[in-house]
Amino acid sequence: MNNCILMAEIIQSPQLRYTSDNQTALSEFTVQFPATRATDPPSQMKVVGWGNLAQEIQERYKEGDRVLLIGRININTIDRPEGFKEKRAEMTAQRIQALDAASLNEAFTASPETPMAPPMSASAPAAAASAPPSRPTPSPTAPVTPTTPVTPAAPAEEPDYDDIPF
Repeated sequence: MNNCILMAEIIQSPQLRYTSDNQTALSEFTVQFPATRATDPPSQMKVVGWGNLAQEIQERYKEGDRVLLIGRININTIDRPEGFKEKRAEMTAQRIQALDAASLNEAFTASPETPMAPPMSASAPAAAASAPPSRPTPSPTAPVTPTTPVTPAAPAEEPDYDDIPF
C-alpha cells in the first residue's frame, strides 16, 4: 500500500485551479523538509490536493506554514530539453494538518478508548523530577506467589578462533 506521512514547511503558497470541465478543484504547492545529512540541501516536493481538500488548502494554508501531510507518493517522469528524462516525486495529499500549538493539542486529544495523561504545566517537570518514582501497588485480590532466587548463568566460553579448519 502506498501511503506516507510527511512533516514539512510550505515554501510556495498553494495555487488553486480547476479541471478543464470546471468541476473539480486542484491545489498545488511546494513543501520543503530537512535533508538526511547536514551537508545536503533541504529536499523539496510538489504536493497536490483535489476537490474539497484543495479548497481547504487554498483557504487555510500559506507560505511558511508547517504542516503534517498524509497521502500517496507518485513518481513522475519528465522529458528534459537537454535530452534526458528526469524523475520527480509528487505527493497527492489526502489529509493536511497545521503544526501549531493549538492544532497539536487538537490532534492528540484522547479518545474515550485511549485515555491520555493531562498536559504538563511549566512547573510540572521540576516537580516530577524531585518526586520519588512511583511503585506499582499489588492488587488486594491478586494471589501471592513465592519467588525462587535466580542464580546467575555461568559465563559463556569464548570460541577459539585459532582452531578454525581451512
